[in-house]
Formats: sequence, structure tokens, C-alpha cells
Amino acid sequence: MEELKAQLNKINLKLENKAIERLWKFKEIVLEKNKVLNLTGITEEKDFILKHLIDSLSVIDSIPAGTRNIIDIGTGAGFPGVPIKIARPEINVTLLDSSKKKVVFLKEAIKSLELENIKAVAERAEDLAQDKNFREKYDVAISRAVALLPVLVEYSLPFVKVGGIFIAQKSQNEEELKSAERAINILGGKIREIISIKIENIPDRSLIIIEKISRTPLNFPRKPGTASKEPIK
Repeated sequence: MEELKAQLNKINLKLENKAIERLWKFKEIVLEKNKVLNLTGITEEKDFILKHLIDSLSVIDSIPAGTRNIIDIGTGAGFPGVPIKIARPEINVTLLDSSKKKVVFLKEAIKSLELENIKAVAERAEDLAQDKNFREKYDVAISRAVALLPVLVEYSLPFVKVGGIFIAQKSQNEEELKSAERAINILGGKIREIISIKIENIPDRSLIIIEKISRTPLNFPRKPGTASKEPIK
């Protein structure tokens, strides 16, 4: 717990004790469930704090004031969506993952943590983004998913309303960023800012902030699996 508090201080994030306790409890819940369900390969305590909790919370300053709705795409074990919800309880959060087992876990964790206005959905992003109840409904989309940026953009920007943003948590890679320029443009986005993040034991981390400046064409995202097999070039 003291290590968690120390790392929160390093990123200048002040949280109430209840929020810190919830973050700690979430860590315990994930690691306990990890014994029977493959949620994370990061099990050493300090690494978990840095690479899951602190890395997730590194986006907090980039979430605009007044944000009401966030979707976390490819959330896995709930990162970064659950830590964000704990730190910013006023925000409505949707956790999206294609794994039904992980979503069942997330629903149990949400209940155990007594969190409100947060839901977990088991769907592929390509399918859910065509649902009128989710398409272009979010102020912010966030993803830490391991995929090339052109692929993440196709998964994520369709969920973002015009004027909102997509935050991609990525390692710094100029070539990958350049390869995503056309996809960003086609899908209605514009790179607003790239922020370097310094976290102990995590090299070359950055937040790529993409603003939604126009509506995404209705033919995107393409059918499931297409974006990863044939990224927009």
C-alpha cells in the first residue's frame, strides 16, 4: 500500500484514501482470479502497481474536464478502465472486451468494489461500433490493447462523438505513427498531441491524443478481423 501511495505521488495524483484502498483491492482481486483465469502475466507486486495501476492512471490528466462517458476498448482485466473509474467516480465507464470469461470476471469485480455507473460488455469492437446505442456516444475512448495504431484507430474512433478524443497508450514509435495517418484521417480524426510518459520500469511510453473532427463513415469499422489483417494504409 505504501508503494502504491509513493507511486501516486510521483505522478502527482492525489486520491482519497477510499480510492487508494479500492485500487489495492482491485489488485488483490485480479491476482486471486489470475490463479484460475489468465488475466495477466504481471504478478510481482511492484510491477503490478507500476505496469497496471500507475500506467492506467497516467491518462487522468489527459481526460478533459466535463467528460461524462468513457469506453475502454480491449480492456482485458480492466485496465485502464477500472482504475480510471476509481480515480474519477463521476465518469460513466464502459469496459469492452471480446472475451466472455473476462467480462464475467469484470462484472464480479465491479460488484465487489461497489462501483456504480460502470458496465462490462462482451462484444467485438467491430460489431458494437455499429450499434446506434454505442456508436459516436463517447466523449473519450481509451485503449491499451496490443495492436498497431491503424488497427486501434479503426476499433476506437467510431465510438467517439465529434469533439471527443481517442487516447492510445502506446510505446513511442515514429514509423507506426506515420503508418496510421491515413487511417486517422479517413475515420474522422486528427492528431492533437503526443505526450511522453515517464514511469519507472516502463520504457518509452506515450499517450497519442486523437481528436474526432468529423463523423466516421458508416462502412467503418469493417467486418471482424479485417482491420488486423488489412490495416488501412
